[in-house]
Amino acid sequence: MAGNNDIINLQSYKKKGAWNIGLILFGVVFIYLAVTVLTYLTKDRVAVYEVREGSILKDNAFSGIVIRQETVVRADSDGYVNYFTESGEKAAVGANICTLSPEKLETPEEVQENQEVSLTAEEWNNIALKAQAFNESYDSQNFKTAQNLKTEVSAIIQNNTAQNRATQLNTLLENGQTEGLSVCQAPDDGVIEYGIDGYEDLKLKDVDESYLSKEDYTRTEYTNNTEVKAGDPLYKLITSEEWTVVIKLTPELEKQYNEMYDADKQKYAQVKFTEDNQTLRAKLDIYNRGKDDAYGFLTFTSSMIRYADERFVDIELILEDESGLKIPKTSLTSKEFYVVPESYLTTGGASKENGVMRQTKSKNGNAATEFVAATVFYRDSVEGLVYLDKNVLKAGDILVMPDSGETTKVGDSRKLQGVYNINKGYAVFKQVNILCESEEYYIVEEGSSYGLSNYDRIALYGNSVQENDVVTQ
Repeated sequence: MAGNNDIINLQSYKKKGAWNIGLILFGVVFIYLAVTVLTYLTKDRVAVYEVREGSILKDNAFSGIVIRQETVVRADSDGYVNYFTESGEKAAVGANICTLSPEKLETPEEVQENQEVSLTAEEWNNIALKAQAFNESYDSQNFKTAQNLKTEVSAIIQNNTAQNRATQLNTLLENGQTEGLSVCQAPDDGVIEYGIDGYEDLKLKDVDESYLSKEDYTRTEYTNNTEVKAGDPLYKLITSEEWTVVIKLTPELEKQYNEMYDADKQKYAQVKFTEDNQTLRAKLDIYNRGKDDAYGFLTFTSSMIRYADERFVDIELILEDESGLKIPKTSLTSKEFYVVPESYLTTGGASKENGVMRQTKSKNGNAATEFVAATVFYRDSVEGLVYLDKNVLKAGDILVMPDSGETTKVGDSRKLQGVYNINKGYAVFKQVNILCESEEYYIVEEGSSYGLSNYDRIALYGNSVQENDVVTQ
């Protein structure tokens, strides 16, 4: 009976056999979270760049001298000159250009500030339209628009005055009211200019660096009631729509243009005029007159009248002006692919994905084929080839053309330039076609089936990821 009186410590008994499940689960979760956070903190990050549309413009600024086909018309006798038309207007052969008279003529002078001018309804309407266009596009940060409006309105008023002057001169001629009044007529068709600078007879072959300097340049403007002597210039007539701007080329630019074009091919250049941002295409001829002494002759066949009153023009030669998708140079990488004839490409599987038929053997050793899914990374339509990932095929594989017994062996490989797209959280190679480049960026073609689109996210550094890598940002 004494053995039955032993005392059992229930608390010690409980400690020996109890497990705290909640504490174990908490520990497991804590360890998992700790490992996850540690992995996230220690894993290399992939820097991301968002692709945007952009452009790259490469140009060089020059000041050039304008050479045209110009004829200076001179006075046959002494007198006072008065003009029928405004400078810069076209005149037909035989048109009345100016008069010479022994005395000054009393005709309307140039419009002065606050002077009343009688305008026609059409002229008032023209001014109202220009003012409306100015009002609709007004920008307080761009004063040039206001200056342009002033110039355009002044031109309308001056043209009105010129018409009045021409009417009065014609009336004097018809009535014979002025004794000794003679008329000078245009000897040829052309554009009239009343500014004379002495360069009217300058030939292209004679232009050198001294002519490109504006330092000693002078120009004489002939206006109404100016006294002239026999043999003095009255005006000049520009008789050809073809005109040339001569610039001094740097050795680097000369070399670049010669590399851009074959020796036997005509060179062309895109030229932007700084004065009004007009861009024209010009034929470019390069002439060398010794070491580091090359000149560019930029010949135009239009817009002569636009710059008829300019002897010197500031221009920019545009070497490249490409628009597309802008990507950093650091994102560019390359990847090697197997190339196979496009005729071997087929579809298969439940999702009808692209792939090829590979020759294999059945269990009993007989010849058989199997479908291998393969993503097409690029199609070369010129050579009829498709670029397939090397991870799904291996060198020496025999491919079978669908619906044909023809075969080809996998082995030919080529590289493509591209970037890694990470839109889906893992890296996917995308081929790019480079159009032009700057120091830090490329402009690549937009709209390619296998390329990039606007707002795509790519790896900023192309060598930081591989195909199908999960990307941590």
